[in-house]
Amino acid sequence: MPYDNSLDEQSFSKTWENENGKVAVSVYSYNNGPKKLQISREIKDRNGNFTFAKLGRLAKEELEGILPLIEEALETM
Repeated sequence: MPYDNSLDEQSFSKTWENENGKVAVSVYSYNNGPKKLQISREIKDRNGNFTFAKLGRLAKEELEGILPLIEEALETM
């Protein structure tokens, strides 16, 4: 069964941002299934526009920034 965007329900989303980009913390449920945490990164390109990037490793500053968001997301799960 292919992915169907209309079955993906977002119940939480908040973003932490710094001068280099932003990290989003979201909670999704697909097809009324269990709620799951998603963490994604967007970085700024040369023109200052945001573009998706591999999350990879988090710097201490990023982790300290999103930790309260993760705790808040956990309360919604």
